[in-house]
Amino acid sequence: MKKALFAGAVCLLLPTIGLAGEYNLTVDRVEIDTGDFVKQGIGYNGKSPGPVMRFKEGENVSINVTNNLNETTSIHWHGIILPFDQDGVPGISFPGIAPGETFTYNFPITQAGTYWFHSHSGFQEPDGAYGSIVIEPDGREPFRYDRDYVVQLTDKHPDSSERVMRNLKVMSDYYNREQQTVGEFFSDAAENGLMNTVKDRMAWGDMRMMKADVEDLQGFTGLINGKGPKQNWTGIFEPGERIRLRFINSSAMTYFDIRIPGLNMTVVQADGNNVQPVNVDEFRIGVAETYDVIVRPKDEQAYTIFAESMGRTGYARATLATEKGMEAAVPGLREPARLTMADMGGMTGMSGMNHGGMGKGDMMGSGTMSGMDHGAMKDMDHSAMKDMDQSAMKDMDQSAMKDMAGMDHSKMANMDHGSMMMPEGGASDPFYAQGSGLIPTAANGGKFLSYADLKAQKPLYEEREPTREIELRLTGNMERYIWSINDVKYEDADPIRLKYGERVRFKFVNETMMTHPMHLHGMWSILDVGAGQWNPIKHTVSVQPGTTVYVETEVDAPGQWAFHCHLSYHMAAGMFRKIIVEGGPESNQAGSGEHSDAIGGDA
Repeated sequence: MKKALFAGAVCLLLPTIGLAGEYNLTVDRVEIDTGDFVKQGIGYNGKSPGPVMRFKEGENVSINVTNNLNETTSIHWHGIILPFDQDGVPGISFPGIAPGETFTYNFPITQAGTYWFHSHSGFQEPDGAYGSIVIEPDGREPFRYDRDYVVQLTDKHPDSSERVMRNLKVMSDYYNREQQTVGEFFSDAAENGLMNTVKDRMAWGDMRMMKADVEDLQGFTGLINGKGPKQNWTGIFEPGERIRLRFINSSAMTYFDIRIPGLNMTVVQADGNNVQPVNVDEFRIGVAETYDVIVRPKDEQAYTIFAESMGRTGYARATLATEKGMEAAVPGLREPARLTMADMGGMTGMSGMNHGGMGKGDMMGSGTMSGMDHGAMKDMDHSAMKDMDQSAMKDMDQSAMKDMAGMDHSKMANMDHGSMMMPEGGASDPFYAQGSGLIPTAANGGKFLSYADLKAQKPLYEEREPTREIELRLTGNMERYIWSINDVKYEDADPIRLKYGERVRFKFVNETMMTHPMHLHGMWSILDVGAGQWNPIKHTVSVQPGTTVYVETEVDAPGQWAFHCHLSYHMAAGMFRKIIVEGGPESNQAGSGEHSDAIGGDA
């Protein structure tokens, strides 16, 4: 009887796990319950997120993907080094998987670590088409752990992805719930002086922007492993165990700041590659990044895994506990982040960004304010004044107001906006603009992880000089919700052509107000943190507003590849390029295909 039951159980598992090295996935319509709302979405093997795909370094995998949708689909194996025709980007590496079709991916596993997979068709990924990948190394890990959990994050919005994109195109701040109020104006005036505050608001109005433009998408529910905060995914442990937590950010748009109150975290991997251990209290995980950390809870109690959005507008949470049903306190959201003029000006002067939507020639350099539409403040919530504590203004020098009524604003035409930036030395982190409003600070003054802390455990490549440098300016028009590279959207751009065997240095210059996670398919990005051969190896690199970041790439993968911002709606709006690697052992390349199939949306 026991043998029969065992055989039956194995038969039930076979459709999911397949034979050794062979795996089966179906792409399905699914129902997603966040605890706050229920919506229709897309998943794998009947659920979202899909299953944890577990591979072994050195094996050859065969993955049969059956499309049960009534539309074309695809799967991209994010961060996996493989032949370009197995990369899963319609229009670049293959045509896609038609409705009712089964496509078989075949590729060798040449690495270990934590990765993920997702659709690269339209908005299927933010609609739920994602899952995780765990690859066991061929040898021993350089760190010890007793228990292992995937912690996969996403942001689920009640609106469909197509509707989100339409709303952003009509009104870029449609989902911005952190508009500044008159109360905040008077509070700033009391602290900084009336004229300084007026000048500050005018400068932001000139740019047709708000300090609260930190996140494009608010009003989401954060999920961990498919569970909302009310549903509380829980991982069980025994006191004293070392627990490996594999954090994956599968969000459409949300950066999360991760902390576990009461527990120190040791970062041991970034984007699947081992790093020299770093002890931190908190870290920021960009969209599409992964971080592996080790924690060691010694007490028989519950601990909250708290993932707070970078803009402080939402969160995901889960629990580590010694038994199911236990909970720990959930921290409150901290004060909303605010951009500063340093974020806007930074190192580049923002000269390439078109804020006004007035045509390609209307770019903001130092800018003039003589023709500024002061009506940009029209959306301010004046109702906030009725409850405002005006005593905060008692020490304000109101004599400055006497000249405002007839003030000639044209005299501000030659104003040096740079004088409004925070003083130099305000930020010590080289990956943030000096005086940035986005510089992360750990709760209770603890250690917050920086890219500068990441050092490779073992160099993957020999150190050598790059053969050339390619500058990629990250550009956009927030008002029209157009995102681009070097002021050119994907459908209007020529491919970037690389030569097999060269080493290219990419210079990312972020001329926008948003943080962009830039993802190169098929090849590693060596992030320059000033550590020489110990620079960390990543597949996704976040570029903060007003900063310049350098990465180097060994061009060792022939074929055609995607290169894009991993914020779903920025990618769809045009911040995307095709890379063509010419030469190499297999120089045949796929057809160019249709741009819209590769990125989806209303580009």
